[in-house]
Amino acid sequence: METIILAVVIAVVVLGALGGLVVGSRRRKPLPPPPPSPPDITAPPAEPHVGEEAETPREEPRRTIEEVDLPDGAPPVAVEEPPVVEELPAPEIEVPEPAAGRLVRLRARLSRSQNALGKGLLTLLSREHLDEDTWEEIEDTLLTADVGVQPTQELVERLRERVRVLGTRTPEELRGLLREELLTLVGTDMDRVVKTEPATSKPGIVMVVGVNGTGKTTTTGKLARVLVADGRSVVLGAADTFRAAAADQLQTWGERVGAYTVRGPEGGDPASVAFDAVKEGKEMGSDVVLIDTAGRLHTKTGLMDELGKVKRVVEKHAPLDEVLLVLDATTGQNGLVQARVFAEVVDITGIVLTKLDGTAKGGIVVAVQRELGVPVKLVGLGEGADDLAPFEPEAFVDALIGD
Repeated sequence: METIILAVVIAVVVLGALGGLVVGSRRRKPLPPPPPSPPDITAPPAEPHVGEEAETPREEPRRTIEEVDLPDGAPPVAVEEPPVVEELPAPEIEVPEPAAGRLVRLRARLSRSQNALGKGLLTLLSREHLDEDTWEEIEDTLLTADVGVQPTQELVERLRERVRVLGTRTPEELRGLLREELLTLVGTDMDRVVKTEPATSKPGIVMVVGVNGTGKTTTTGKLARVLVADGRSVVLGAADTFRAAAADQLQTWGERVGAYTVRGPEGGDPASVAFDAVKEGKEMGSDVVLIDTAGRLHTKTGLMDELGKVKRVVEKHAPLDEVLLVLDATTGQNGLVQARVFAEVVDITGIVLTKLDGTAKGGIVVAVQRELGVPVKLVGLGEGADDLAPFEPEAFVDALIGD
């Protein structure tokens, strides 16, 4: 019994000790931190009042500029002067060579044609016996020079008849005979004057057309030089808006001789540029307006229709005095196909043959005139600025057959 009482007492003591330890540990746990104090919020400044609610302004002491002390030794403020822009000198105006003096160079420029056509014919005609083989060679020589089939047959028939009648054939007689027959083919009775003087009022309007690469822009610039050399004032219309730098090229040609150039944005409407050029030419009182058109293939119907539109738009101002077709003399019979299509669209009134120097294709003059029924009016004799000359049949034939 005593033992049980003692065990109960010991258990009570042990439980009491353990309970004190638990309570002590709970008391020693740190308390959570106090919540942060709310921040001080500064009220925004009151908005200024206007009208009747406006406050009376407070008087504050003010100082004049003389009473303000400036710091000693302050560096002066440097004012930079704007840079001086040097004006570029105006391009020097060139004095073109008169057109009459350019024909002197025709004989030398056609030296290769002379060897191929003129001298070849004279050599064949000088043979002792002119049999059928010789006449066939004469025909081949003419065809090679792009005279054309029909003109060649006509020329050979007339030569055979006249040689048979003459009997004797000295070199002088043969040269004179050949000269007469070639002049008949080339034609001496055609009007080859470039029409730049309208019957009613100024300016004369000339449009230059052709396929790509024939030299239209260069020809237009050279023609401007020919007209300026004759004392005419010229306005250039850069209606070739599709070829890169075509307008720049034409403007450079104009600046050299003092001609004004009307141009539009690249890729713009060429008819609009042509219209503005004629309008500007009228306002300036110029003698001639030259319109350079974009090169186009004769097989592209859409482009050819656009060329017809340019012509119609220009004619709202005044009728065209000249439509010049620029042909490359080296293209031969292909040039005749081009000429035929262009003539149907814009009514060609004259031909400009470029690259006629140093080519054996001098007969293209005969062929293109026979094909279109319009005269060759200008010929390109070289790459120089003054190498465009009026076409003269006598000088051309004399250059072909030589002295």
